[in-house]
Amino acid sequence: MSEQARAAKAAADDLETEVNEAPEIEGRREISAIELKGIVEALIFVAEEPLSAKTIADVLELDLGSVEAAIADLVSAYEKRDGGLQLREIAGGWQIATRAEHHEQVRAYLKSKPSAKLSLASLETLAVIAYKQPVTIPEILDIRGVQSPSAIKTLLDKRLIVAKGRKETVGRPMMYGTSKAFLIQFGLKDLSELPSIEDFQDLAGGSES
Repeated sequence: MSEQARAAKAAADDLETEVNEAPEIEGRREISAIELKGIVEALIFVAEEPLSAKTIADVLELDLGSVEAAIADLVSAYEKRDGGLQLREIAGGWQIATRAEHHEQVRAYLKSKPSAKLSLASLETLAVIAYKQPVTIPEILDIRGVQSPSAIKTLLDKRLIVAKGRKETVGRPMMYGTSKAFLIQFGLKDLSELPSIEDFQDLAGGSES
């Protein structure tokens, strides 16, 4: 191989090395811990549902540990701020929520919105499903003492309950349980944080049956 050919081959090898070592995303840069905290807060704020640390890490293409550290810093910052909001773990993700000490005033406002109201029948049916799930319509009837077809339809329409399969008994009736939307509606991390009956009654109102 001539001297000129060897020089050309060396230049080509160097170019290939540079291409292989180049970052996958052009212009990508390091994100500082302070900036990451701001980005995480913004993503949680705009998300329609609670956002998990893994989802955030996947979106930002960062390791899970750094995102979890940013969330922990945010939780601490919200606590120190002593404002009306807090960062809470709800339904497997994180969401900016109102503080418990302000719930009475927040509920008073939400009850004034027609779309937020549930009838007493729907409320009682939801309570039975929440505490007895998975439960069938005949079982709900035994507990409430009245039929609940319209209440079941309302709760399904509002996506507060979902079908949980059929019970292996005569007629194989459909079983129902609460949904992720139910956890979000009540601000619950999981079903171990089910609210009291009084909290269900705070949603009472409306005229449907």
